[in-house]
Amino acid sequence: MSTKDTTFVYCDGSSRGNPGPAAIGVSFQNNEGDEFFSISEKIGTATNNIAEWNALSRGMEEAIKQNIKKIKFRLDSELVVKQMKGEYKVKNKDLMVFKSKCDQLKNSFEHFEIQYIPREQNSRADQLANLAQDSKS
Repeated sequence: MSTKDTTFVYCDGSSRGNPGPAAIGVSFQNNEGDEFFSISEKIGTATNNIAEWNALSRGMEEAIKQNIKKIKFRLDSELVVKQMKGEYKVKNKDLMVFKSKCDQLKNSFEHFEIQYIPREQNSRADQLANLAQDSKS
């Protein structure tokens, strides 16, 4: 598949306390790495894993709203990526809710891919999550 018409979505969840105040960052980029949309929001109190799943879920919902059909998600949460691919079982009931939702959302895309990336390659999504964490509102 050509990446010319593919959107790359970098997702990150952050929790200070685990559980604690949590936020998500999501960066939508074209195949040249230019960001054309981003999400930076607080999600209340959550664990880090819930924040990571929340970032993926929000990214998927926004991609559907924007009518994006070919998508490649990049996350630095190996757990979420492997659970989404079915390589790890989801045992936590709170995470299972996100897994079920994301499995359904996935059907809206012509091409869906999810890949684990090292934290250093996810710096923009991390920055967006931290901006939300540090915002006063």
